[in-house]
Amino acid sequence: MPEGDGRNLKRIGIIGVVAAVAIVGAGIAARSHSETQLATWTSTQAVPTVTVIHAAASKGTGALVLPGQLAALQSAPIYARTSGYIRKWYVDIGDSVRQGQVLAVLDAPEVDQQLAAAQADYQTARANQQLAASTATRWKTMLAKDAVSKQETDEKVGDLAAKTALSNAASANVNRLRYTQGFTRLIAPFSGVVTTRSTNVGSLVTAGSAASTPLFTVSDISRIRIYVKVPQAYSSQVHPGMDVKLTLPEYPGRTFTAQMTRSADAVDTSSGTVLVELQAANGDRALKPGAYAQASFPVAGGGSAVELPASAMIIGQAGTQVAIVGNDGRALLKTVTIAHDLGDRVQISAGLSANDRVIDSPPDSLQSGDRVQIAKRQDAAGGK
Repeated sequence: MPEGDGRNLKRIGIIGVVAAVAIVGAGIAARSHSETQLATWTSTQAVPTVTVIHAAASKGTGALVLPGQLAALQSAPIYARTSGYIRKWYVDIGDSVRQGQVLAVLDAPEVDQQLAAAQADYQTARANQQLAASTATRWKTMLAKDAVSKQETDEKVGDLAAKTALSNAASANVNRLRYTQGFTRLIAPFSGVVTTRSTNVGSLVTAGSAASTPLFTVSDISRIRIYVKVPQAYSSQVHPGMDVKLTLPEYPGRTFTAQMTRSADAVDTSSGTVLVELQAANGDRALKPGAYAQASFPVAGGGSAVELPASAMIIGQAGTQVAIVGNDGRALLKTVTIAHDLGDRVQISAGLSANDRVIDSPPDSLQSGDRVQIAKRQDAAGGK
């Protein structure tokens, strides 16, 4: 092969290799650029876009309205203290009962037989005691005449003491069984109303069972207790003796008067509230234990209270929270205290200020520290 042709072939090979390297490099660069664009787009899409609102200053209503739970002045579940069968029951739910009234009677044949046996044992022990007493007396008399030894006399006196102890024990067992037999009559511990009955004639009742249910429940509803949780911001404005208005959904337009009787004087760390108790007269039985009521306290609306749409609330295991956007563009969950539920809006007494940028309708997966981007178009203050 001529020398010139060899050089040409070598030059062509070098050019081909360079071209191949250039093509591969261009492909790698294009692929890297596409991956960078994809990563940027994915990262951008992962950051949620949120709408930010600002809490509006609360106008105040001149009263603090909070939910309350009604309870009887006193309530007692009635259990059987002895096992047996229900012979008869005399009262049912809704019946008024007086203190000491018989609610039901049990048949307890085993207790009756135990009592009869205990009485027989007591009679035997009593007879042995009397015999030991007369024997001890005779031996004391003979000891005075030196007819018997002092050792023998002491043995008779000691036997009397032992027989007396046995007699006392038998007597105590008789009394115990008599009390147990008395428990076959279930009586009302106080005057009130029967609110539950879970027994029927012939039913077996087992005393002392962990799974046993009360046969009756008697509740004194002449007065009603109302338990209300007052936010800490208002706790200094409520006090015993304060008159409070009650409203119930089943009595539209009717208002009941209650009086605050006591306060727990301690803030519950999980809810930021103070538990208080109200009491109200219930002569017509309109107020029912277990019912829900709205309690209106005559206090001024807190000056630091703000309002937000209900859609901004996050209800979870950590309590009631709102999500705000920090200066670093990251979300922060803050626990707040709701003073008043206004329906589509809520009044917040603690945990939030009007300057906070609150996320409206936050995503369910949002956590503190998550990066967010704020929508360009914002609603008016308060989000409405």
